[in-house]
Amino acid sequence: MFSYVQNYYAMGLYTTDDLATLKNGGMITLDEYNQLIGDTTPDSQSTSESTS
Repeated sequence: MFSYVQNYYAMGLYTTDDLATLKNGGMITLDEYNQLIGDTTPDSQSTSESTS
């Protein structure tokens, strides 16, 4: 499943919000999620934070 998610994310078909949903649903692990979004901190829960 991870390879499909990885490909879809690379193509822009999945957003970071989609990845969070897949993680919360148990379709990908926290490690896989962090690998996709490029976050290496162990307990990261945020997908994207922006400052104005």
